[in-house]
Amino acid sequence: IAARRRGSGRLLTLLLDKFKSTAHGGPHGRTALHAAAMAEDAEAIRVILKKKGNLTKERDEDGHTPLHYAAHLGSRFSVVEELLKWDVSAAYIGDKKWGMTPLLMAARQGYLGTVSKILSLCPDCCEKVDNEGLNLLHYLAFRGFSNPLRPSLFKPGGIEIVYGSVKNLMELEDAFGMTPQEVYNALRSRKYHHKQKQIIDLLEKIGNDQVAEEPVRRFPLPNDSTESLEKKREAHLVVAALIATVTFAAAITVPGGLRTEKGPEQSTPKKGSEQGTPFLIQEVAFKAFVITNVIAFIFSVSALTTHFGVLDNLLARFSFWRLTVSDRIRSVSGVLGYATLAMVIAFSTGSYVVLKSSPQLNIVSYLICPGFLLSMWLILNATIYE
Repeated sequence: IAARRRGSGRLLTLLLDKFKSTAHGGPHGRTALHAAAMAEDAEAIRVILKKKGNLTKERDEDGHTPLHYAAHLGSRFSVVEELLKWDVSAAYIGDKKWGMTPLLMAARQGYLGTVSKILSLCPDCCEKVDNEGLNLLHYLAFRGFSNPLRPSLFKPGGIEIVYGSVKNLMELEDAFGMTPQEVYNALRSRKYHHKQKQIIDLLEKIGNDQVAEEPVRRFPLPNDSTESLEKKREAHLVVAALIATVTFAAAITVPGGLRTEKGPEQSTPKKGSEQGTPFLIQEVAFKAFVITNVIAFIFSVSALTTHFGVLDNLLARFSFWRLTVSDRIRSVSGVLGYATLAMVIAFSTGSYVVLKSSPQLNIVSYLICPGFLLSMWLILNATIYE
């Protein structure tokens, strides 16, 4: 691998030809292909496979293949692609400790991009489960993605077309007798299942594992202590109150100002006059500002009323309103997200309508909303598709 890093693919080829032991004999039973996978070097993998293609099935002392390494480390997709294109059967091999396939390892780490790549090249491997009876969707549920059973999760690369076994995985139970959806629900609310502690204990045990000397990424275990919930509630109240205040003020002091027709000799406005109406009321951007500002205000006030329990007496008879504190916090988080987005759009459209006469400054208003959405996409993409 050192030869490859120095830019000498030819030297790597000569070493593989001359020394038969380069395939094996590494630390912990690793081969040269294991080392290339750890280095995330797709070109080195290509060179090694041309000389020693049988190394794809070779395991280290823990039963991990090079593909296990690539999946666990979240390697570049080209590394996973090279290994699977050479030998797709490597996707079906489980390790010694857990019986975990590379696909399950990628899901355990939360690397959705790697999961998608493996499924696109080997869709049938999704049917394999580990020694605990956990399948792909169980691990995605552990990682806390919005809803692991949505087909849209597998859209990258057209996976939803070939991944017909997803319906079967929905019904498969693990060692605790729980389906992926039940695991997902149990980790988010204590009222759904009494086996939450067993799941948490299992996650802590799985979290102590490591592959290629790299530990498992920490699982987002539920933290429903009274103190943590109160802190989240206080943060939500501050954000909701701030958005409500800003949007209310923006509605009163509209961009561009209001018409005033009252002269010095006129004590009262004429009936049907336009006094008090916004100057820019006919502008499309102004209308968009008003609509999105109202949406942001409504969402923020909804968050406040939910936390304060204003509607509890009216809606307590309906089952959908019987929410726990943690349920309210999760629902309010989504509402505040929409309120923030609406406020950003309102700010962008309001800036546009005011700065319309200045093309240079108006460019800023064009960039506000796309810049916000791009930054959010980059943050989420870095977190989920690592």
